Amino acid sequence: MAAAVVTIIFRKIKQPIVLGYIIAGFLVGPHLSLTPTVVDTENVETLAHIGVIFLLFSLGLEFSFKKLVRVGGAASITALVEILFITVAGYYVGRWMGWSFMDSLFLGGMLASSSTTIIIKALDELGMKTLQFARIVFGVLVVEDIVVILLMVLLSTVAVTRQFAGVEMLFTLGKLLFFLAIWFLTGIFLIPSFLKRAKSLLDDETLLVLSVGLCLGMVVFAVSVGFSAELGAFIMGSILAETTKAEKIEKLFNPVRDLFASIFFVSVGMLIDPQTIIDYKWPVLIVTLLTLFGKLISTTLGALLSGQPLKQSIQVGMSMAQIGEFAFIVATLGLSLGVISPFLFPVAVGASAITTFTTPYLIRFSEPVYNYIDRKLPHYIKSRLEHYSSSTQNIQAESKWKIVLFSYIRILLINGILLTAIVLLSVQVIIPFLQETIENAILAKVVSLIVILALSSPFLWALIAKKPDNTAYRELWLHRRYSRGPLLMIEIGRLLLGIMFVAFWLDRLFTTSVGMLIAFPLTIFLLILFSKRIQRFYQRIEFRFLTNLNEREKADLKEAAKKPRLFVVENSLATWDAHLADMEVSPHAVYIGQHLQELAWREKYGINIAYIRRGNKTIYAPKRNDRLLPYDHVGIIATDEQMENFQKIFNEVEMTEMEDAEINDVVLSKMVVNEKNRLKGQSIRGSQIREKTNGLIVGIERAQQRILNPKSDLTFEWGDIIWIVGEREKLQKFNQLSHTAAGEEKK
Repeated sequence: MAAAVVTIIFRKIKQPIVLGYIIAGFLVGPHLSLTPTVVDTENVETLAHIGVIFLLFSLGLEFSFKKLVRVGGAASITALVEILFITVAGYYVGRWMGWSFMDSLFLGGMLASSSTTIIIKALDELGMKTLQFARIVFGVLVVEDIVVILLMVLLSTVAVTRQFAGVEMLFTLGKLLFFLAIWFLTGIFLIPSFLKRAKSLLDDETLLVLSVGLCLGMVVFAVSVGFSAELGAFIMGSILAETTKAEKIEKLFNPVRDLFASIFFVSVGMLIDPQTIIDYKWPVLIVTLLTLFGKLISTTLGALLSGQPLKQSIQVGMSMAQIGEFAFIVATLGLSLGVISPFLFPVAVGASAITTFTTPYLIRFSEPVYNYIDRKLPHYIKSRLEHYSSSTQNIQAESKWKIVLFSYIRILLINGILLTAIVLLSVQVIIPFLQETIENAILAKVVSLIVILALSSPFLWALIAKKPDNTAYRELWLHRRYSRGPLLMIEIGRLLLGIMFVAFWLDRLFTTSVGMLIAFPLTIFLLILFSKRIQRFYQRIEFRFLTNLNEREKADLKEAAKKPRLFVVENSLATWDAHLADMEVSPHAVYIGQHLQELAWREKYGINIAYIRRGNKTIYAPKRNDRLLPYDHVGIIATDEQMENFQKIFNEVEMTEMEDAEINDVVLSKMVVNEKNRLKGQSIRGSQIREKTNGLIVGIERAQQRILNPKSDLTFEWGDIIWIVGEREKLQKFNQLSHTAAGEEKK
C-alpha cells in the first residue's frame, strides 16, 4: 500500500520510481513512528531475496553476450578504467576512514555501477539520446552490468571463504569464469533445442512457469557449487536471452519482476535509519564526493584513453557520476552474509539519493564545462589529445597473425574448458560410480576409460586437430619462410595438451607401467581409428551449438526482411564528430508533405538525410523532390551541435483541435431524420454534418435497406437512421442545436 501511494506521487513529480519504493519502505519501516510499521520482517526479507533473484534474471534476459561483444572497444575500455579506479578508490577511502577490510571492500563494489534507469531517463528528458556521447554511455552501462555482477559474485565468495590472499582470489576468479563458461556452453546447447521441440506445448502460462522454474533451478545449482543465487539467476536469463522465445519470456516475466522488485526496494527502505545517516553524515558526504568526482574523472579518463574526443569524454564522464541500484543489492548481500557493518547501508542510500538528483544537472552542464576547459586548456595539450583521438580511430586493420591467434585461442579455450569439466565429472562421479557398481576392479577401470573417452573424444579431436576456419590461416601456412615455424609450434603445443588430458585419466585408472605400455598406445590407436567418425560427431555438435546461438539473430533477420531495412552504423565520422541518428516523423509535424528542396534543412542547419524509411520501402540518399510523411523514419547525419539545433525543428508539431482528445471521445452515434432536425430533403453534403461535427456518415438504415458508406449526394428521407463517427461532444451539441432551431421555428 505504501509503495502504491508513494510511487504514484513520484510518477507525478517525474522522479525515479526506485527512489519512491525506498521512501515507501522507510515510511513503513521500524525507524519511523509516525506511520504504521511492518512487523513481519522475516517474510519481507524472504520476498525481497526472491526479488533480487528475479531482478538479476530479468537483467539476464535483457543482456546478451553478443551485445557485449558488439559494444566495441571504446565503451569497454571506458567502463573497465572507471570500474577499476572507483573500486580501488572506494576500498582505500574506506580504510582511510578507519573501516574494516570487508566494509571497505564492499564499499568499492557498491560504487562500481551507475544507474541505467536514471541515466536513460535523464538523457531522454533532456533530449540528448540521439547525441554521439550517449552511444558510448549506453555501451559503458552494458559492460558495467556484467562486470559488476561478476564483482558481486566474487565479493560474496571472498566473504564466505574468507580467502583474501592474491593467489586464492585468483583461483576463485578462475573457478568463477570456468563455471560461467560451462553453464553458458551447455545451456546454449540444450535449452534452445528443448524449447524448439516443446514449442507446440508452450502457451503463455506454461512458458512463464517453465522460465521461472529454469531460473530457480539454476539458482539452486549455483548455490550448491558455492556461488551466489544471483549469479545463477543472471546466467539462466542470459542463456534464455539467446533463444527465439526471449522477447516473449521477457514480456510475460515483467509483471512478476516488477512485483518482487518493488518488495525488494521497499525492504531496502525499511533498513534506512535516519539517525544512522545523521551520525555518519561525514562518511555520506565523503562517499558522495568520491562518487561524483571519482567516477567523473575516471570515466572521462577512460573515454580519452579509448580515443574519444575531449568533448565526448567529458560528457560521458559527467553522465556516469552516480550510484546505481546494484549498490543496494551489494549492500543487502553483505548484510545477509553478516560480513559488513549495519552503518554501510544507510551511507550507500544517502549517497545514492544525492547523486540521483545531481545526475540531470551534471548531464545538462557537461557542454558548458567542456567549453570552459577548452578555453583554459593550453593549445599544445588540445592538439595532442586531438592527434591521439584521430590516431586511435584510424587503427582498423587487423594483422593475419592476430586473426589466426584469436581462432586458436577460441578453439583451445572452449574445448579445454569442456575437457576440464569432463575431468571433474569423471573424478567426482563416473569413476566412483562404476567402481562401486562393477565388482571386478579391472573391468570397472576399462569401462570407466571407455565411458570417459566416449564423452571426451570429440573435444579431444578439436583440441588437437581442428584448424582455424579462415583464409588468414591458409595464407600464413603458404608463407613458408616466416609462418610455418610458429604454426608448427602451436600445433605441437596443442597436441601435448591433448596428451596431458589422456595421461591424467590413465594415471587415475592404471599403474604407470600398464598405462604407458598398454592403455596409452591402445587409446591413441582407437582415437586414430575412429577419427573421422569423431570429427563428424564434433561437427554435428558444433553445428547444433552455433544454430542455437544464432537462432534468435536469424529469426530477427528473417523478421526484418519482411520489414524495411535499417541502417546500422557502428562508428561515427570521428574526424567531424558526426554520427547517424534514426528519428521518427510525428504525425502532427508542421513540415509533412513538403519537398526536401522546400525545407532546405541542409542549407539551414548543415544536416544531411541519409535515408527515408517508409513502410516496407527505404529511400536511400533521397532526392530534392522527395517528401516526408507521418511515421517516416529518417536517418539524419549531423554533429552533436547541429543535432541539438535541428531537433527543435524536427520535433515541431502543428497544434490541432483533436491533439488532446482521447480515443474514448470518438464515438459511433446514430440520429433519426425527423421534424426536429429537419434533415429531410437535404443531401449529405448540403447538411454540413461533417463540418459541424468533425464526423463522418458511415451508414444509413432506410426501411429494410442498409446503405454502407453512402455517397455525398444521397438525400435524406423521413425515418432514416444515420450512423455517424465523430467527437462525442460535437455530436451532442449538433443534436441540441438542431432541436433548439426546430423548436424556435415551431414557435
